Amino acid sequence: MEKFKYMEEYGFEQLCFFQDKGTGLKAITCIHNTVLGPSLGGTRFWNYKTEDEAVEDVLRLARGMTYKSALAGLPLGGGKSVIIGDASVLKKDPIRREAFWRAFGRYIEGLSGRYITAEDVGTSTQDMVYVNMETNHVVGLPGRSGDPSPFTALGTYKSMLACAKHVFGEADLKGKTVAVQGVGNVGYYLCELLHKDGANIIISDVSEERIQKCVKEFGVKVVGVNDIYSVDCDIYAPCALGATINDDTIPVLKCKIVCGGANNQLRDAHVHGNALKNRGIVYAPDFLTNAGGVINVSYELAEGGYNKEASLRDIDRIYRRMRDILRISEETGELTFQTADKMAEERIEAVRNIKSILTRR
Repeated sequence: MEKFKYMEEYGFEQLCFFQDKGTGLKAITCIHNTVLGPSLGGTRFWNYKTEDEAVEDVLRLARGMTYKSALAGLPLGGGKSVIIGDASVLKKDPIRREAFWRAFGRYIEGLSGRYITAEDVGTSTQDMVYVNMETNHVVGLPGRSGDPSPFTALGTYKSMLACAKHVFGEADLKGKTVAVQGVGNVGYYLCELLHKDGANIIISDVSEERIQKCVKEFGVKVVGVNDIYSVDCDIYAPCALGATINDDTIPVLKCKIVCGGANNQLRDAHVHGNALKNRGIVYAPDFLTNAGGVINVSYELAEGGYNKEASLRDIDRIYRRMRDILRISEETGELTFQTADKMAEERIEAVRNIKSILTRR
């Protein structure tokens, strides 16, 4: 990847690398856009095969956060951090764990508020407590907004209701079959909501422990990790890592809707967005679908402090935004993510123009 060329093409502002030899920390932070406000996005801890793979991931994730916050109406830009390594090893060493995350916190503090972090895949609220010992530029802390996963799941559920209304005529998932790929934090809470609604749930996951928890609590059906794509269902819900909508999976999908909590679900947005449309499958843009988590943690930054009731009201609006996107996309013939992109970009440009006018005065 030609990094500067890619960053220029997609409007990235900053890409930072940080290492701490004493703790083994290797982190990359990407700040995509700060027009609407400081960039906010979680820290992903993953055992990337190569440094280039980590860079590609952080760039895609940071850009997605810009669109997510813009479309959600938040006064925030988009950013993301990734850490290269095995999170499970670190969690077995409490002394090194604190030192590791405090080193990361000092790194975040050095970005002077241009980037605000939170938990993500492979990290926890306790990790963020250690980060908070070195910087205030962190959200999703215990005693404040806490774990964002239930709120991400709630936003995903609201999006599913909007898609069901658009495709089936009713905002009701009772009796519908939903295939949930990945039942980690977000997928688990989504299954809980679907179970309460009376949906039929099919799941897959790499963790037998997580599978058995969902079987016991929600009576789900279980299939293999490679079989989840081809099950007969109404909705396929990717809730693990990204790019599961690709050349291999699209031909075998047997659903009417793709709507899940994962980021960057389309391996190639245009190619695979078109492929879904050609098969008559409605795609719910992921950066709106999974915005509940960032909406919730953003209220830690609001004047007066965290307000759960206000956050839940904001997450409820995901339903109406999704309905609007699906309607406009159908009327214009655009892909759904293109409609969502335009809405986000129009808000960013409007604020950029206002700032430009104020600067010239």
